[in-house]
Order: sequence, then C-alpha cells, then structure tokens
Amino acid sequence: MKKTDSNHIPEAELSHSMVHYLLTIHKLKEGKGYARVTDIAKDLGLTKGSVSTAVNNLKKRKLVTEEEDSKFLLLTDQGHDEVHRILSSRTLLFYFLRDFVGVTEEIAENDACQMEHLMSPETSQKFFEFMKDLACTCERLEGQGVIPDSFKFKTSLDLCQYQSAEDFMESQEGDTHLPAEEQS
Repeated sequence: MKKTDSNHIPEAELSHSMVHYLLTIHKLKEGKGYARVTDIAKDLGLTKGSVSTAVNNLKKRKLVTEEEDSKFLLLTDQGHDEVHRILSSRTLLFYFLRDFVGVTEEIAENDACQMEHLMSPETSQKFFEFMKDLACTCERLEGQGVIPDSFKFKTSLDLCQYQSAEDFMESQEGDTHLPAEEQS
C-alpha cells in the first residue's frame, strides 16, 4: 500500500494493538512526563515482554524512539502526528455515532475505537469539514430562527471553534476523544 501523504503511515502497517501502544505512550508522556515499557505493560495489562516486542516494531517504523540515557520512550514527530490523527478520527467518529446516528455512548466509544486507525488522512479531514459545516450551519441558522428543532443537528462537540482540521487535530490529548466538558 502506498503512503497517502508524507506524515501518515499506510493503514495496513498500523494494527489496532499498535495504535493502543502509541496512544498509551502519548498518554503516559503527557500525564507522567515519561513512558517506560513497565508503565505501558501496567496500563494495558500486558507482560513486559509483549510490550517490548511491540515497542521494537514501532521503533522499526520510526514512530517511537528511546532516550539514550534513561530508556524512556518518546514518540517521534511522525509518531506524534499519527497519534493526533488517530485521536482526531476517534473523536469525530465518537460524536458522529453518538450525536448523529444515535447509538449509545458505550457503542459509539467502542466502534470509534475500532475504526479510528482505518480512516485515511483525507477522509478524516473531509469528515471534519462535513461535521463542522453541518454543526455550524445548524447553529447559525438556529440563531436566525430558520431551522425548526426537529431538523437541527445537535452535538456537544464544538467544532465551530476550530479554523481547520489541523487545528482540531492539534487539540487532541490523552488517549481518547475530547469529552464535551473540555470543549471551550
């Protein structure tokens, strides 16, 4: 499979479990200031051996590196970009499934987690633009009294605050979608 852009790993190369390793490294680094194999194993409920094997695969893909003097794991620029892309996809999918499609929060969370790494960068950007256009148009028209309540698209994700998909992507933190209460 060819690369779809210079900052994206081909989809076939990142498995669901690899994504969870990347997201866990990101979350630990943000929360504790560091990530070690031991921390990842504890967080994911896995053995240190299986985590070491996975981390070595991520190193080969140039998504993760290790500090020379401490064995702390770091995301490379490419790894960091991939994490933010995946988190953005997960966030958009979660809110779309919950608010637009109407599935339960639990199902939206699970399905978004399953699909997040499968979405191409182009689809993710177009999906952001679609959701933002719909949400912001409804918000604007509602303010003008043009849209009846039964036709409004309501989401607790404030996409109107972002100028672009890139701004939205950079706002992603932790290892999950952006909860509505953190939006402001």
